[in-house]
Amino acid sequence: MTSFVVQRNGRAATAEELAPLAFAGYAHFTAMQVRGGRVRGLDLHLERLRSASVELFGQALPDDQVRSLLRAALETGPADVSLTATMYASTGEFTAGVADAKPEVLVRTGPAAAGPEGPLALATVEYERVLPAVKHVGEVAKTYYLRQAVGQGFDDAAFVDRRGRLSEGTIWNLAFWDGSAVVWPEADMLGGTTMGIVRRQLDRLGVPQRVEAVTLADLPASAGAVVMNSWTPGVAVHRIGSVSIPEAPSFVELLHQAYGAEPLTAP
Repeated sequence: MTSFVVQRNGRAATAEELAPLAFAGYAHFTAMQVRGGRVRGLDLHLERLRSASVELFGQALPDDQVRSLLRAALETGPADVSLTATMYASTGEFTAGVADAKPEVLVRTGPAAAGPEGPLALATVEYERVLPAVKHVGEVAKTYYLRQAVGQGFDDAAFVDRRGRLSEGTIWNLAFWDGSAVVWPEADMLGGTTMGIVRRQLDRLGVPQRVEAVTLADLPASAGAVVMNSWTPGVAVHRIGSVSIPEAPSFVELLHQAYGAEPLTAP
């Protein structure tokens, strides 16, 4: 019988082990879609966990150990799942003792996901995440601004930094299309694993790309926009704030083509 799991350091997590984590927020994670027991961009997920662990805990687990924990979580479940791997310290938060603490690993699997169909309308919010390069937990602002956006008639929210640059969405990276090249926003943000996959595959396909500041004033000249995350390499965005943007289905198709060219790898 197959089932989804919650494992701590490679074995089923108990209620006693999970209870303290319900009140803890000093941790980081990566989220991935597993298909046929394999993952796209596994190297990027491992790099994310490694660098964030060094940043938060002063050390990281070996990649081979992390891979073995991912395999353990996938052994008894369906071939297609969503998987989240969270790194935390047993010393908890609100203590100076967390520095140089060996990370513990919580791995959770659940139903496979594909993201919304779109096109989406995004509200704009002036907001900058703390430690933007780390995918950390406990970010109340993301859910808060999502709900605020939906309450205003939008589907989600996009963040604008103090310099007026669009950076990222609540749980998304942003990408734009000028008709011939992909434009990635220049701002402090989380570099997504799907974003990394798409960028390297676009390079292999010979598609021009560039990184530049994108402001609300630049949007009328855009030929297309998308959001992407671990669910999907591209969902069309047809409006950001009050600015309408062409849906550009060929742009969305290009991003999906690039993502599909990334090989699937077993942990």
